[in-house]
Amino acid sequence: MPRYDFRTPRLYLDAPLMPGAAVPLDKAQANYLGNVLRLGAGDAVLAFNGRDGEWRASLAGRKRIDALVIDTQQRAQQPPTRLRYVFAPLKHARLDYMAQKAVEMGAAALCPVLTQHTQVSRLNLERMRANVIEAAEQCGILTIAEVSEPVPLERFLDQRDPMDLLVFCDEDAEVQSPVAALEAVRDRAAGGIDVLIGPEGGFSEAERAWLLRQENHVRLSLGPRILRADTAAVAALALVQAVLG
Repeated sequence: MPRYDFRTPRLYLDAPLMPGAAVPLDKAQANYLGNVLRLGAGDAVLAFNGRDGEWRASLAGRKRIDALVIDTQQRAQQPPTRLRYVFAPLKHARLDYMAQKAVEMGAAALCPVLTQHTQVSRLNLERMRANVIEAAEQCGILTIAEVSEPVPLERFLDQRDPMDLLVFCDEDAEVQSPVAALEAVRDRAAGGIDVLIGPEGGFSEAERAWLLRQENHVRLSLGPRILRADTAAVAALALVQAVLG
């Protein structure tokens, strides 16, 4: 049995998955599978719900497809990573991109925080969750990342586990090798990891002071160039995954 099947379409279903179960499709799912992908009754689909692993299923329906019939489990459910992506909210198009890429890079939770220089204070959480599901469908992830309600940065810092490693990217940090900085804290990353990207206007001095008072943190420079927040998200998460796994 192959570990991953990248050719068969994957579909998230918010329903229990077990052998022989017939799971109805909503109109959007039926339209996507039947009219966009041009699939018909009997064609194979991989289904997952974030709880029961990944299952091979076949499409069913008389005049048009309207259900999946669950067959055999392809992959058992995996525990979520302990990697959280913490960010100041962005405008819609860039937020969509950032949410998708954070999930692809392995984030198990997306945690928006409000800072002094945050430019967007209202979030469409349902839209963000839809982006999370779409990314999980496309990149083989079995767990659906949690999307949290936005909270002020200070409250988030007060509520987080102080033993988890906080990786925060700061344009005012001394420019040095981010790989070396992360390797130096490898033994402090055995628990959870929070990767924090600030707002487009940067952290205030008070916020920077809160961050530097965190018990287990590393202050990271992403280089001499000022990156957009969504670009910084991909760069920081790629570094953390490469160095800390």
